[in-house]
Amino acid sequence: MPENMFDNIVESLAESVSKQNPAALYREENPNSVAHRLDRLLNRQKTIHNVLGGGKSADVLLWRNKKISSSVLASATAIWVLFEWLNYHFLTLLSIALVLVMLAQFIWSSASGFFRRSSSEVPRLKIPEELFVNIGMAVGSEVNRALGFLQDVALSRDLKQFLVVVATLWAAAIIGSWCNFLTVLYVGFVAMHTLPVLYERYEDQVDGFAIQLLGQFRNHYQKLDAGIFSKIAEAKLNAKKRE
Repeated sequence: MPENMFDNIVESLAESVSKQNPAALYREENPNSVAHRLDRLLNRQKTIHNVLGGGKSADVLLWRNKKISSSVLASATAIWVLFEWLNYHFLTLLSIALVLVMLAQFIWSSASGFFRRSSSEVPRLKIPEELFVNIGMAVGSEVNRALGFLQDVALSRDLKQFLVVVATLWAAAIIGSWCNFLTVLYVGFVAMHTLPVLYERYEDQVDGFAIQLLGQFRNHYQKLDAGIFSKIAEAKLNAKKRE
């Protein structure tokens, strides 16, 4: 179960923190540091590049090519500014873009006679059909996987995991009430293009801080488990015995 694996990870991290000087976690940068001996954060044995899937997408997220990464981030920022700050609408921008494309083709076609060129040489815009098929399949697969996970949680009768998922969805609902969906997507996009590269640079420091944070979280969780979840489990056992 996911929660059992998480408990084991947190337990190993917490035990390591109790044996080490917390301040030393931020000074050690050699292969024998706590972060290395724990196979990095959450027992990860792969590099950040491999965790992100490798290939060109990981190169963009980790700023291997600064020109491409900055262009992608600038494009996303421009789209967010157009829709959020300048209050443009998608249909308006789409119509303007189509008008510009048609105007360019009209001028090219009209000028082809002057330069004695055939109108068939005018470049035509065409989007491959496979692109829409791949996007639809990818989106459908992710949506079905998310729905399957939520239904598995609802039907597993695991109160701990159920409460964690409900709390996460509740937090997402609160965040959604503060800003619109486009802003949430933009913030997530910016986080994807900044947090991985920052973590790659300051991996030991982040791992050390996460180890301490997870150890504190485990202590609070044990108190909650002993105070609430154990009582609920006892109530279920008593109810079964009465039946």
